[in-house]
Amino acid sequence: MSLSLLVLNGPNLNMLGTRQPEIYGATTLKDVEAMCIEKGKALGAAVDVRQSNHEGQLVEWIHAAKGKHDGIVINAGAYTHTSVALMDAINSVDLPVAEVHISNIHRREAFRHHSYISKVAVGMICGFGVHGYVLAIEALVAHLKARK
Repeated sequence: MSLSLLVLNGPNLNMLGTRQPEIYGATTLKDVEAMCIEKGKALGAAVDVRQSNHEGQLVEWIHAAKGKHDGIVINAGAYTHTSVALMDAINSVDLPVAEVHISNIHRREAFRHHSYISKVAVGMICGFGVHGYVLAIEALVAHLKARK
């Protein structure tokens, strides 16, 4: 079975490796992209990784995923806690979504405890650093295979 996954990264994730390494680690977004593609290949899934600091661009990529990808892994960054637009976009494409956060959002500031993405995601992985992306890809592939 050949699957296709879209991995989306929201605002400030382009700064991975230099932004608050005590929270987000030293791994760069380019490293994360390579990890995701490698894990996808191992599981028989093509992986397309993208990042934008712009909410509208993320919405456009989610819309374009319908009919092209089988599922979405998303780390919406701060938009997780604020974006009804991303929630609605995900809800409109009828694709399973795995939500990822590098840090444990539930151990951080109270405003980070709420996620609009969780309301429309199959599940969420948080607190395992960038390895969370690998876990999300594994979980999403298993979910997709179980549905077929």
